[in-house]
Amino acid sequence: MTENELIAFEESIAEMFNTGKLQQVIHLSGGNEVQLIEIFRVIKPEDWVFSTWRSHYHYLLKGGSPDKLRQMIIDGRSMHIMDKDLHFFSSSIVGGCPSIAVGVAAGLRRSGKSGRVYCFIGEGAEWQGSFYEAVRYADAHGLPIDFIIEDNGLSVDTPDSENFSKPSWPLCVYRYYYKRKYPHCQTGKIVKEYM
Repeated sequence: MTENELIAFEESIAEMFNTGKLQQVIHLSGGNEVQLIEIFRVIKPEDWVFSTWRSHYHYLLKGGSPDKLRQMIIDGRSMHIMDKDLHFFSSSIVGGCPSIAVGVAAGLRRSGKSGRVYCFIGEGAEWQGSFYEAVRYADAHGLPIDFIIEDNGLSVDTPDSENFSKPSWPLCVYRYYYKRKYPHCQTGKIVKEYM
């Protein structure tokens, strides 16, 4: 998908929310299209992608159908999109995916199967003990996994500079920075103001 196609998809979901066609919580992407397109250029069909509650772009870039994703969102599954055929898994639990992603990477290694695991998290989740333990295990065992920290400089709505300093991670952890387009709270009025 192109940058414009990603943006158009999220804007169509925001419009559904603003007009009352969606009654449930949604977390929209925005502002990180270029970075994700670059990252997904190296991700192959046999690779696994683990994502967060803000997973629409990840799913589409992994090859997911926009129509299928739209239906999952309408059905109230925006924050936990799954597609076993695409090797795609997401969780609405902060820091919920890294341990599972490491298990899949270990399974790939032990079975001799090809493929790599890519685990996306926000910078707030990197402070979860589960993330630290997952990274430590993956690094110590040289597992086929990369962790990508999507850093928008905010923990919910508090600037990171007021909460924590940036830790130093092993080579299996990457970070990119972006400015988010949509607010965290995602109420209809606020979404309209940001469009």
